[in-house]
Amino acid sequence: MTAPAVAAQVLVVDDEPDLRTLYELTLLREGYRVEAAADLAGARELLAAQRFDVVISDMRLPDGLGLDLLHSLTAQQRPERCVVMTAYGSAENAVEALKAGAFDYLTKPVDLKQFRNVVASAIHDAAGRSRPNAAPRPQAAVEGEPAATGMAALRRLVGRSRAMQQVKDRVAKVARSMAPVLVRGESGTGKELVARAIHDCSHRADRPFVAVNCGAIPENLLEAEFFGARKGSYTGATHDRDGYFQAAEGGTLFLDEIGDLPLPMQSKLLRAIQERRVRPIGSTQEDAVDVRVVSATHKDLVAEVQAGRFRQDLFYRLNVIEISIPPLRERRDDLPELCEALLVRIAHETGMPVPQLSPEVLAQLQAHPLPGNVRELENLLHRAVALYEGGALQVDDSPTADAPGAPAHEMAGASGTGELIPSDLQAWLDARERDILVRTLRECGFNRTAAAQRLGISLRQIRYRIARLAISCPGDEVHDERA
Repeated sequence: MTAPAVAAQVLVVDDEPDLRTLYELTLLREGYRVEAAADLAGARELLAAQRFDVVISDMRLPDGLGLDLLHSLTAQQRPERCVVMTAYGSAENAVEALKAGAFDYLTKPVDLKQFRNVVASAIHDAAGRSRPNAAPRPQAAVEGEPAATGMAALRRLVGRSRAMQQVKDRVAKVARSMAPVLVRGESGTGKELVARAIHDCSHRADRPFVAVNCGAIPENLLEAEFFGARKGSYTGATHDRDGYFQAAEGGTLFLDEIGDLPLPMQSKLLRAIQERRVRPIGSTQEDAVDVRVVSATHKDLVAEVQAGRFRQDLFYRLNVIEISIPPLRERRDDLPELCEALLVRIAHETGMPVPQLSPEVLAQLQAHPLPGNVRELENLLHRAVALYEGGALQVDDSPTADAPGAPAHEMAGASGTGELIPSDLQAWLDARERDILVRTLRECGFNRTAAAQRLGISLRQIRYRIARLAISCPGDEVHDERA
Protein backbone atom coordinates (compact mmCIF):
# COMPACT_ATOMS: atom_id res chain seq x y z
CA MET A 1 0.00 0.00 0.00
CA THR A 2 1.29 3.47 -0.90
CA ALA A 3 2.07 5.62 2.13
CA PRO A 4 0.66 9.15 2.39
CA ALA A 5 2.87 11.92 0.99
CA VAL A 6 3.43 13.16 4.55
CA ALA A 7 3.39 10.11 6.79
CA ALA A 8 1.32 10.38 9.94
CA GLN A 9 3.15 10.05 13.23
CA VAL A 10 1.93 7.61 15.86
CA LEU A 11 3.10 7.12 19.44
CA VAL A 12 2.55 3.65 20.95
CA VAL A 13 2.71 3.29 24.74
CA ASP A 14 2.69 -0.28 26.12
CA ASP A 15 4.82 -2.02 28.72
CA GLU A 16 4.70 -5.44 27.00
CA PRO A 17 7.65 -5.64 24.54
CA ASP A 18 6.04 -8.25 22.26
CA LEU A 19 2.81 -6.30 21.90
CA ARG A 20 4.67 -3.04 21.43
CA THR A 21 6.67 -4.61 18.59
CA LEU A 22 3.51 -6.05 17.01
CA TYR A 23 1.79 -2.65 17.03
CA GLU A 24 4.90 -0.95 15.63
CA LEU A 25 5.26 -3.42 12.74
CA THR A 26 1.55 -3.22 11.93
CA LEU A 27 1.63 0.57 11.76
CA LEU A 28 4.91 0.71 9.82
CA ARG A 29 3.35 -1.53 7.18
CA GLU A 30 0.54 1.02 6.87
CA GLY A 31 3.11 3.70 6.00
CA TYR A 32 3.08 5.58 9.32
CA ARG A 33 6.07 6.82 11.30
CA VAL A 34 6.08 5.20 14.72
CA GLU A 35 7.66 5.96 18.08
CA ALA A 36 7.22 3.72 21.12
CA ALA A 37 7.46 4.00 24.89
CA ALA A 38 7.19 1.45 27.69
CA ASP A 39 5.77 3.76 30.36
CA LEU A 40 4.29 7.18 31.06
CA ALA A 41 7.67 8.80 31.66
CA GLY A 42 8.97 7.69 28.27
CA ALA A 43 5.75 8.81 26.57
CA ARG A 44 5.90 12.26 28.16
CA GLU A 45 9.52 12.66 27.08
CA LEU A 46 8.63 11.89 23.46
CA LEU A 47 5.56 14.18 23.58
CA ALA A 48 7.70 17.02 24.91
CA ALA A 49 10.08 16.64 21.98
CA GLN A 50 7.60 16.39 19.09
CA ARG A 51 3.99 16.35 17.91
CA PHE A 52 2.06 13.24 16.93
CA ASP A 53 -1.15 12.63 15.07
CA VAL A 54 -2.29 9.77 17.29
CA VAL A 55 -1.27 8.42 20.70
CA ILE A 56 -2.13 4.78 21.44
CA SER A 57 -1.78 3.94 25.12
CA ASP A 58 -2.44 0.90 27.25
CA MET A 59 -4.71 1.62 30.19
CA ARG A 60 -2.39 0.18 32.84
CA LEU A 61 1.29 1.11 32.77
CA PRO A 62 4.10 0.54 35.31
CA ASP A 63 4.10 4.16 36.48
CA GLY A 64 0.43 5.10 36.13
CA LEU A 65 -2.66 4.92 33.93
CA GLY A 66 -3.19 5.68 30.27
CA LEU A 67 -5.94 8.02 31.47
CA ASP A 68 -3.25 10.16 33.13
CA LEU A 69 -1.66 10.66 29.73
CA LEU A 70 -5.06 11.45 28.21
CA HIS A 71 -5.75 14.06 30.91
CA SER A 72 -2.34 15.64 30.29
CA LEU A 73 -2.99 15.92 26.56
CA THR A 74 -6.38 17.50 27.22
CA ALA A 75 -5.04 19.94 29.81
CA GLN A 76 -2.29 21.07 27.43
CA GLN A 77 -4.80 21.35 24.56
CA ARG A 78 -2.63 19.07 22.46
CA PRO A 79 -3.99 18.15 19.00
CA GLU A 80 -3.21 14.43 19.23
CA ARG A 81 -6.11 11.98 19.08
CA CYS A 82 -5.80 9.41 21.88
CA VAL A 83 -6.78 5.74 21.56
CA VAL A 84 -6.86 3.76 24.82
CA MET A 85 -6.41 -0.03 25.05
CA THR A 86 -8.30 -1.80 27.82
CA ALA A 87 -8.34 -5.37 29.09
CA TYR A 88 -11.07 -7.72 27.89
CA GLY A 89 -14.35 -6.99 29.65
CA SER A 90 -13.22 -3.69 31.23
CA ALA A 91 -16.25 -1.79 29.99
CA GLU A 92 -16.07 0.75 32.80
CA ASN A 93 -12.53 1.74 31.79
CA ALA A 94 -13.59 2.20 28.17
CA VAL A 95 -16.50 4.43 29.14
CA GLU A 96 -14.29 6.45 31.49
CA ALA A 97 -11.74 6.96 28.71
CA LEU A 98 -14.37 8.14 26.22
CA LYS A 99 -15.83 10.56 28.74
CA ALA A 100 -12.34 11.91 29.38
CA GLY A 101 -11.99 12.74 25.70
CA ALA A 102 -10.42 9.65 24.12
CA PHE A 103 -11.07 9.35 20.39
CA ASP A 104 -11.72 5.63 20.71
CA TYR A 105 -10.77 2.51 22.65
CA LEU A 106 -9.60 -0.99 21.78
CA THR A 107 -10.16 -4.16 23.80
CA LYS A 108 -7.29 -6.59 24.37
CA PRO A 109 -6.51 -8.97 22.79
CA VAL A 110 -6.56 -6.47 19.93
CA ASP A 111 -7.93 -7.49 16.54
CA LEU A 112 -5.33 -6.12 14.09
CA LYS A 113 -7.87 -5.28 11.38
CA GLN A 114 -9.85 -3.26 13.91
CA PHE A 115 -6.60 -1.76 15.19
CA ARG A 116 -5.69 -0.51 11.72
CA ASN A 117 -9.19 0.88 11.13
CA VAL A 118 -9.29 2.77 14.42
CA VAL A 119 -5.84 4.28 13.89
CA ALA A 120 -6.72 5.29 10.31
CA SER A 121 -9.94 6.91 11.55
CA ALA A 122 -8.07 8.80 14.28
CA ILE A 123 -5.47 10.05 11.81
CA HIS A 124 -8.17 11.01 9.31
CA ASP A 125 -9.90 13.01 12.04
CA ALA A 126 -6.77 14.60 13.51
CA ALA A 127 -5.06 15.80 10.36
CA GLY A 128 -7.72 15.74 7.65
CA ARG A 129 -5.83 13.06 5.72
CA SER A 130 -7.99 10.55 3.91
CA ARG A 131 -8.17 6.92 4.83
CA PRO A 132 -6.74 4.42 2.33
CA ASN A 133 -8.85 4.37 -0.82
CA ALA A 134 -10.96 7.28 0.43
CA ALA A 135 -11.36 10.67 -1.20
CA PRO A 136 -9.40 13.52 0.39
CA ARG A 137 -11.25 15.46 3.02
CA PRO A 138 -12.39 19.00 2.19
CA GLN A 139 -10.12 21.79 3.45
CA ALA A 140 -12.76 22.97 5.93
CA ALA A 141 -12.37 19.68 7.79
CA VAL A 142 -8.59 20.08 7.93
CA GLU A 143 -9.05 23.36 9.70
CA GLY A 144 -11.26 21.81 12.35
CA GLU A 145 -14.63 22.82 10.88
CA PRO A 146 -17.31 20.39 9.69
CA ALA A 147 -16.97 19.44 6.02
CA ALA A 148 -19.57 20.54 3.44
CA THR A 149 -21.85 17.60 4.24
CA GLY A 150 -21.59 18.41 7.94
CA MET A 151 -22.43 22.07 7.42
CA ALA A 152 -25.46 21.09 5.34
CA ALA A 153 -26.56 18.68 8.09
CA LEU A 154 -26.24 21.40 10.73
CA ARG A 155 -28.32 23.76 8.57
CA ARG A 156 -31.10 21.15 8.55
CA LEU A 157 -31.28 21.61 12.32
CA VAL A 158 -33.38 24.73 11.83
CA GLY A 159 -33.41 27.35 14.56
CA ARG A 160 -31.29 30.13 16.02
CA SER A 161 -32.60 30.00 19.57
CA ARG A 162 -30.07 29.51 22.33
CA ALA A 163 -31.36 25.98 22.96
CA MET A 164 -30.88 24.90 19.33
CA GLN A 165 -27.50 26.60 19.08
CA GLN A 166 -26.38 24.54 22.06
CA VAL A 167 -27.56 21.39 20.29
CA LYS A 168 -25.63 22.33 17.11
CA ASP A 169 -22.48 23.18 19.06
CA ARG A 170 -22.63 19.85 20.88
CA VAL A 171 -23.21 17.94 17.64
CA ALA A 172 -20.14 19.52 16.02
CA LYS A 173 -18.07 18.76 19.12
CA VAL A 174 -19.07 15.13 19.73
CA ALA A 175 -18.85 14.24 16.04
CA ARG A 176 -15.06 14.22 16.32
CA SER A 177 -14.88 11.19 18.62
CA MET A 178 -16.09 7.59 18.55
CA ALA A 179 -17.93 7.90 21.88
CA PRO A 180 -21.51 6.55 21.84
CA VAL A 181 -24.14 9.30 21.92
CA LEU A 182 -27.64 9.14 23.41
CA VAL A 183 -30.08 11.64 21.87
CA ARG A 184 -33.03 12.41 24.12
CA GLY A 185 -36.17 14.31 23.25
CA GLU A 186 -39.92 14.10 22.92
CA SER A 187 -41.50 12.48 19.86
CA GLY A 188 -41.32 14.73 16.83
CA THR A 189 -38.37 16.87 17.97
CA GLY A 190 -35.98 15.62 15.27
CA LYS A 191 -33.79 13.03 16.97
CA GLU A 192 -32.87 11.31 13.70
CA LEU A 193 -31.87 14.65 12.17
CA VAL A 194 -29.46 15.16 15.06
CA ALA A 195 -28.06 11.65 14.62
CA ARG A 196 -27.54 12.27 10.89
CA ALA A 197 -25.81 15.57 11.67
CA ILE A 198 -23.41 13.77 14.03
CA HIS A 199 -22.61 11.30 11.26
CA ASP A 200 -22.23 13.95 8.53
CA CYS A 201 -19.96 16.09 10.70
CA SER A 202 -17.68 13.15 11.51
CA HIS A 203 -14.83 11.46 9.67
CA ARG A 204 -17.36 8.71 8.86
CA ALA A 205 -19.48 10.94 6.62
CA ASP A 206 -18.48 9.04 3.48
CA ARG A 207 -19.56 5.70 4.98
CA PRO A 208 -23.07 4.28 5.63
CA PHE A 209 -25.60 5.77 8.02
CA VAL A 210 -28.02 3.00 9.01
CA ALA A 211 -31.15 4.00 10.94
CA VAL A 212 -33.06 1.34 12.88
CA ASN A 213 -36.38 1.73 14.68
CA CYS A 214 -35.96 -0.72 17.56
CA GLY A 215 -39.68 -0.68 18.35
CA ALA A 216 -40.71 -1.70 14.83
CA ILE A 217 -38.92 -5.07 14.68
CA PRO A 218 -40.71 -8.26 15.84
CA GLU A 219 -38.90 -9.71 18.85
CA ASN A 220 -38.22 -13.06 17.16
CA LEU A 221 -36.38 -11.31 14.31
CA LEU A 222 -34.25 -8.91 16.35
CA GLU A 223 -31.07 -10.99 16.48
CA ALA A 224 -31.08 -11.78 12.75
CA GLU A 225 -31.84 -8.15 11.87
CA PHE A 226 -29.04 -6.78 14.06
CA PHE A 227 -26.32 -9.39 13.59
CA GLY A 228 -27.19 -11.18 10.34
CA ALA A 229 -27.74 -14.86 9.62
CA ARG A 230 -26.10 -17.66 7.68
CA LYS A 231 -27.77 -19.73 5.00
CA GLY A 232 -29.86 -22.53 6.52
CA SER A 233 -29.71 -21.13 10.05
CA TYR A 234 -33.51 -20.97 10.18
CA THR A 235 -36.49 -21.75 7.97
CA GLY A 236 -36.47 -19.39 5.03
CA ALA A 237 -32.78 -18.45 5.32
CA THR A 238 -31.88 -19.32 1.72
CA HIS A 239 -28.69 -17.25 1.64
CA ASP A 240 -26.26 -15.45 3.91
CA ARG A 241 -27.48 -12.02 4.93
CA ASP A 242 -25.85 -9.17 6.78
CA GLY A 243 -27.38 -7.46 9.79
CA TYR A 244 -27.50 -3.77 10.66
CA PHE A 245 -24.03 -3.85 12.23
CA GLN A 246 -22.44 -5.23 9.06
CA ALA A 247 -24.44 -2.83 6.88
CA ALA A 248 -23.10 0.12 8.89
CA GLU A 249 -19.47 -1.02 8.68
CA GLY A 250 -17.16 1.99 8.90
CA GLY A 251 -20.13 4.29 9.47
CA THR A 252 -22.83 5.04 12.02
CA LEU A 253 -25.59 2.82 13.38
CA PHE A 254 -28.54 4.86 14.66
CA LEU A 255 -30.74 2.95 17.11
CA ASP A 256 -33.99 4.89 17.39
CA GLU A 257 -36.37 4.18 20.30
CA ILE A 258 -33.69 2.13 22.03
CA GLY A 259 -35.90 1.98 25.13
CA ASP A 260 -38.27 -0.37 23.30
CA LEU A 261 -35.74 -3.21 23.03
CA PRO A 262 -36.64 -6.28 25.13
CA LEU A 263 -34.20 -7.22 27.90
CA PRO A 264 -32.75 -10.37 26.23
CA MET A 265 -31.79 -8.35 23.16
CA GLN A 266 -30.37 -5.57 25.35
CA SER A 267 -27.86 -8.09 26.73
CA LYS A 268 -26.74 -9.15 23.24
CA LEU A 269 -26.52 -5.56 22.05
CA LEU A 270 -24.38 -4.64 25.07
CA ARG A 271 -21.83 -7.32 24.23
CA ALA A 272 -21.72 -6.31 20.56
CA ILE A 273 -21.07 -2.68 21.46
CA GLN A 274 -18.45 -3.52 24.11
CA GLU A 275 -16.49 -6.08 22.13
CA ARG A 276 -17.20 -4.69 18.65
CA ARG A 277 -17.83 -8.19 17.41
CA VAL A 278 -21.05 -9.85 16.30
CA ARG A 279 -21.94 -13.47 15.66
CA PRO A 280 -24.46 -14.01 12.85
CA ILE A 281 -27.12 -16.64 13.56
CA GLY A 282 -25.82 -20.02 12.44
CA SER A 283 -22.17 -18.95 12.40
CA THR A 284 -19.43 -20.41 14.58
CA GLN A 285 -17.27 -17.31 14.26
CA GLU A 286 -17.61 -13.71 15.32
CA ASP A 287 -17.09 -10.82 12.89
CA ALA A 288 -15.24 -7.67 13.93
CA VAL A 289 -17.28 -4.54 13.21
CA ASP A 290 -16.23 -0.90 13.06
CA VAL A 291 -19.40 1.01 13.87
CA ARG A 292 -20.20 4.13 15.85
CA VAL A 293 -23.45 3.79 17.79
CA VAL A 294 -25.85 6.70 18.22
CA SER A 295 -29.10 5.90 20.01
CA ALA A 296 -32.25 7.87 20.73
CA THR A 297 -35.31 7.65 22.93
CA HIS A 298 -38.27 9.69 24.11
CA LYS A 299 -38.38 7.65 27.33
CA ASP A 300 -36.78 8.43 30.67
CA LEU A 301 -34.18 5.67 30.64
CA VAL A 302 -33.16 6.35 34.24
CA ALA A 303 -36.73 5.55 35.29
CA GLU A 304 -36.71 2.52 32.97
CA VAL A 305 -33.53 1.27 34.65
CA GLN A 306 -35.05 1.74 38.10
CA ALA A 307 -38.17 -0.15 36.99
CA GLY A 308 -36.02 -3.05 35.72
CA ARG A 309 -37.05 -2.59 32.09
CA PHE A 310 -33.66 -1.39 30.85
CA ARG A 311 -30.21 -2.70 31.69
CA GLN A 312 -28.14 -0.31 33.75
CA ASP A 313 -24.86 -1.41 32.14
CA LEU A 314 -26.29 -0.83 28.65
CA PHE A 315 -27.56 2.60 29.72
CA TYR A 316 -24.09 3.67 30.88
CA ARG A 317 -22.54 2.25 27.71
CA LEU A 318 -24.93 4.22 25.45
CA ASN A 319 -25.03 7.38 27.54
CA VAL A 320 -21.34 8.33 27.31
CA ILE A 321 -22.42 11.62 25.72
CA GLU A 322 -25.98 12.91 25.91
CA ILE A 323 -27.67 15.43 23.63
CA SER A 324 -31.06 16.68 24.77
CA ILE A 325 -33.32 18.22 22.12
CA PRO A 326 -35.72 20.86 23.47
CA PRO A 327 -39.44 20.56 22.67
CA LEU A 328 -40.87 23.14 20.30
CA ARG A 329 -42.75 24.90 23.12
CA GLU A 330 -39.38 25.82 24.64
CA ARG A 331 -38.04 27.40 21.45
CA ARG A 332 -40.98 29.22 19.92
CA ASP A 333 -38.62 31.90 18.62
CA ASP A 334 -37.62 29.34 15.99
CA LEU A 335 -41.18 28.97 14.64
CA PRO A 336 -40.89 31.55 11.80
CA GLU A 337 -37.69 29.99 10.49
CA LEU A 338 -39.07 26.48 10.93
CA CYS A 339 -42.27 27.31 9.06
CA GLU A 340 -40.31 28.88 6.22
CA ALA A 341 -38.01 25.86 5.88
CA LEU A 342 -40.91 23.39 6.04
CA LEU A 343 -42.98 25.30 3.48
CA VAL A 344 -40.04 25.40 1.07
CA ARG A 345 -39.63 21.65 1.36
CA ILE A 346 -43.35 20.92 1.07
CA ALA A 347 -43.68 23.20 -1.96
CA HIS A 348 -40.70 21.51 -3.60
CA GLU A 349 -42.24 18.08 -3.02
CA THR A 350 -45.62 19.13 -4.42
CA GLY A 351 -44.19 21.17 -7.31
CA MET A 352 -45.96 24.40 -6.40
CA PRO A 353 -44.77 27.91 -5.51
CA VAL A 354 -43.86 28.51 -1.87
CA PRO A 355 -46.93 29.99 -0.13
CA GLN A 356 -46.47 32.90 2.24
CA LEU A 357 -47.41 32.68 5.89
CA SER A 358 -49.18 35.79 7.14
CA PRO A 359 -48.30 37.34 10.52
CA GLU A 360 -51.81 36.43 11.74
CA VAL A 361 -51.34 32.74 10.92
CA LEU A 362 -47.88 32.78 12.45
CA ALA A 363 -49.34 34.24 15.63
CA GLN A 364 -51.99 31.50 15.52
CA LEU A 365 -49.26 28.85 15.39
CA GLN A 366 -47.34 30.59 18.19
CA ALA A 367 -50.39 30.19 20.41
CA HIS A 368 -50.92 26.52 19.48
CA PRO A 369 -49.53 24.04 22.07
CA LEU A 370 -47.95 21.80 19.38
CA PRO A 371 -47.54 18.73 21.61
CA GLY A 372 -46.32 16.79 18.58
CA ASN A 373 -43.43 19.25 18.15
CA VAL A 374 -41.88 19.78 14.70
CA ARG A 375 -43.61 16.72 13.27
CA GLU A 376 -47.02 18.12 14.21
CA LEU A 377 -46.09 21.53 12.79
CA GLU A 378 -45.09 19.87 9.52
CA ASN A 379 -48.38 17.98 9.35
CA LEU A 380 -50.33 21.20 9.93
CA LEU A 381 -48.46 22.89 7.11
CA HIS A 382 -48.82 19.85 4.83
CA ARG A 383 -52.58 20.02 5.30
CA ALA A 384 -52.64 23.78 4.76
CA VAL A 385 -50.69 23.46 1.48
CA ALA A 386 -52.93 20.60 0.31
CA LEU A 387 -56.01 22.82 0.80
CA TYR A 388 -54.31 25.97 -0.49
CA GLU A 389 -56.27 27.79 -3.20
CA GLY A 390 -54.22 30.97 -3.47
CA GLY A 391 -54.16 34.10 -1.38
CA ALA A 392 -53.13 33.81 2.25
CA LEU A 393 -52.27 30.35 3.57
CA GLN A 394 -54.77 29.19 6.21
CA VAL A 395 -53.83 26.74 8.95
CA ASP A 396 -56.55 24.81 10.74
CA ASP A 397 -55.05 23.88 14.11
CA SER A 398 -58.25 23.09 15.98
CA PRO A 399 -58.20 19.88 18.07
CA THR A 400 -61.29 18.58 16.28
CA ALA A 401 -59.63 19.08 12.90
CA ASP A 402 -56.47 17.26 13.96
CA ALA A 403 -58.29 14.41 15.64
CA PRO A 404 -61.89 14.20 14.44
CA GLY A 405 -62.08 10.65 15.66
CA ALA A 406 -61.10 11.50 19.22
CA PRO A 407 -63.88 10.55 21.64
CA ALA A 408 -65.47 13.42 23.50
CA HIS A 409 -64.62 11.90 26.88
CA GLU A 410 -60.89 12.30 26.10
CA MET A 411 -61.28 16.07 26.52
CA ALA A 412 -61.81 17.15 30.09
CA GLY A 413 -61.29 20.70 31.26
CA ALA A 414 -59.76 23.68 29.53
CA SER A 415 -56.62 25.73 29.74
CA GLY A 416 -56.50 29.43 30.47
CA THR A 417 -56.73 30.08 26.73
CA GLY A 418 -59.92 28.07 26.40
CA GLU A 419 -58.21 25.12 24.68
CA LEU A 420 -59.40 21.68 25.74
CA ILE A 421 -56.98 19.54 27.75
CA PRO A 422 -57.13 15.76 27.20
CA SER A 423 -57.70 13.58 30.24
CA ASP A 424 -55.95 10.68 28.45
CA LEU A 425 -53.05 12.25 26.57
CA GLN A 426 -51.80 9.03 24.94
CA ALA A 427 -55.24 8.11 23.60
CA TRP A 428 -55.68 11.64 22.29
CA LEU A 429 -52.28 11.59 20.55
CA ASP A 430 -53.00 8.12 19.14
CA ALA A 431 -56.26 9.41 17.68
CA ARG A 432 -54.46 12.35 16.08
CA GLU A 433 -51.75 10.10 14.67
CA ARG A 434 -54.33 7.62 13.36
CA ASP A 435 -56.25 10.38 11.59
CA ILE A 436 -53.09 11.72 9.94
CA LEU A 437 -52.05 8.24 8.81
CA VAL A 438 -55.47 7.36 7.42
CA ARG A 439 -55.76 10.64 5.49
CA THR A 440 -52.24 10.32 4.13
CA LEU A 441 -52.81 6.70 3.08
CA ARG A 442 -56.03 7.66 1.30
CA GLU A 443 -54.32 10.53 -0.53
CA CYS A 444 -51.56 8.12 -1.62
CA GLY A 445 -54.00 5.43 -2.75
CA PHE A 446 -53.01 3.30 0.26
CA ASN A 447 -49.49 2.99 -1.12
CA ARG A 448 -47.51 2.62 2.10
CA THR A 449 -44.17 3.51 0.53
CA ALA A 450 -45.53 6.78 -0.86
CA ALA A 451 -47.31 7.57 2.42
CA ALA A 452 -44.12 6.93 4.42
CA GLN A 453 -42.15 9.27 2.14
CA ARG A 454 -44.89 11.92 2.46
CA LEU A 455 -44.68 11.78 6.27
CA GLY A 456 -40.88 11.62 6.38
CA ILE A 457 -40.73 8.20 8.03
CA SER A 458 -39.46 4.80 6.91
CA LEU A 459 -41.57 2.01 5.45
CA ARG A 460 -40.83 -0.08 8.56
CA GLN A 461 -42.07 2.74 10.79
CA ILE A 462 -45.35 3.21 8.93
CA ARG A 463 -46.01 -0.54 8.97
CA TYR A 464 -45.44 -0.54 12.72
CA ARG A 465 -47.82 2.40 13.23
CA ILE A 466 -50.50 0.87 10.99
CA ALA A 467 -50.38 -2.33 13.06
CA ARG A 468 -50.25 -0.51 16.42
CA LEU A 469 -53.20 1.72 15.58
CA ALA A 470 -55.20 -1.11 13.93
CA ILE A 471 -55.60 0.72 10.62
CA SER A 472 -57.24 -1.40 7.95
CA CYS A 473 -55.87 -1.02 4.41
CA PRO A 474 -57.57 -2.40 1.27
CA GLY A 475 -56.00 -5.69 0.24
CA ASP A 476 -54.60 -6.55 3.67
CA GLU A 477 -56.70 -9.67 3.76
CA VAL A 478 -55.42 -10.75 0.37
CA HIS A 479 -51.71 -10.06 0.48
CA ASP A 480 -48.99 -8.47 2.56
CA GLU A 481 -47.46 -5.46 0.82
CA ARG A 482 -43.72 -5.95 0.33
CA ALA A 483 -42.94 -2.67 -1.44
